[in-house]
Amino acid sequence: MLNKIKDNIFFKSAFLLLIGGTLTKIVGFILKIIITRKIGTEGIAIYSLLSPTISLLTVIATFSYPTALSKIISERQTNSKSLFYSTIILSFIINIIVILVTILFAPILSNNLLNESRLYYPIICISLTMPFISISSIIKGYFWGKQNMFPYMLSNFIEQLTRLSLILFFLTKIFYKGLVFSICFLFIVNMIGEVVSQIIMILFMPKKYLNFKNIKIDSKDIKSILNICIPCTSSKIIGSISYFFEPIVLTNVLIFMGYSNEYVIYEYGIINAYALSLLLMPQFFTQNMSTALIPELSKHYSYGNKKMCKKRIKEILLVSCFIGLISTIIISVFPKFFLSTLYHTTEGYDYIKILSPFVILFYVEYPLMSSLQALGKSKEAMKCTITSSIIRLCSIAILSLLKIGIYSYILSIIVNLLVSTYLYYKEVKKVLT
Repeated sequence: MLNKIKDNIFFKSAFLLLIGGTLTKIVGFILKIIITRKIGTEGIAIYSLLSPTISLLTVIATFSYPTALSKIISERQTNSKSLFYSTIILSFIINIIVILVTILFAPILSNNLLNESRLYYPIICISLTMPFISISSIIKGYFWGKQNMFPYMLSNFIEQLTRLSLILFFLTKIFYKGLVFSICFLFIVNMIGEVVSQIIMILFMPKKYLNFKNIKIDSKDIKSILNICIPCTSSKIIGSISYFFEPIVLTNVLIFMGYSNEYVIYEYGIINAYALSLLLMPQFFTQNMSTALIPELSKHYSYGNKKMCKKRIKEILLVSCFIGLISTIIISVFPKFFLSTLYHTTEGYDYIKILSPFVILFYVEYPLMSSLQALGKSKEAMKCTITSSIIRLCSIAILSLLKIGIYSYILSIIVNLLVSTYLYYKEVKKVLT
């Protein structure tokens, strides 16, 4: 009877995330299409160069708070007010450091490493959005731990609607002030969206959490958070650092081999903004289900119930494979239709054809990594990430020397997918054997 109740809670959470994620993704995808059409391929190419920086700063700013909080709260089932506010203080300190370091490092990154001076002000804008993203992640972690996915789902949806409304109303007017100004505006919109998301989630929080009297910052709580966050974040940071250096290595090696900076930036943007964006469009299904899986899997493993852990992981992997396979087949059969309909271009067609047979691994990789973290094997996940990241950067550098242009990047993505998926699968299997 108890197992049935737990099953119902899990599937209810997963279902809510699926429905909410679908609606949010639809709005988000519409938003992306509008932005792409407004700022054009050149703007998207510049934005794609910024994506690794965004990813790295976001990982540091959020510091795996959702994973840590959901895990601790689901296991404690007690008043977590001190835990909540201790985490907020910790995030404040980390974000101050992130902003200061980013401001100091921005000129070197834009002018020397990425060879694109126009990136300076957007990088500054990115750093200023991080505290808002961080606070949102903490509040989300609270609701994940309570397995109450509705506030998280609703806030994400309204957040995307807010962004869409602001973009539709302002971007055309802003665009006439220049490409750099437009990209900076996009990050300001993201910040406003985060604030709206926080307000929505706060409305669903217990009143005692909004009472600022007698707030206690517990060093034990901070220690508990750090014990989970540090290994989890270390794994993500390594992956993000690899992603951060990806355009730097690619750009500099290909320029050394005689290719122009404009060619590299343009094709890199097409691959990430058109080809990969289209192929990975349904990936949110697997990410949302993995999110619902973390507290559930953590609880079963803490009770020594490996059988239920295996069952849950198998369910997620089967659904992920099905979604990945169906969506990839449809997109790879009609790539020109999707590209021309959504982006008013057929650029990226050749890249989709090459990547599509391997894209299903993207849909498997994330659930496997989430499973390792939920099973308390963050160090093992970190080792897998380190290995695959090193291989990815090395493959980019080596393949770029073959004078095959941007296709060196395509091949490195495939190599990384094969290696990382195998490593994560091997570790999960080892834990549950």
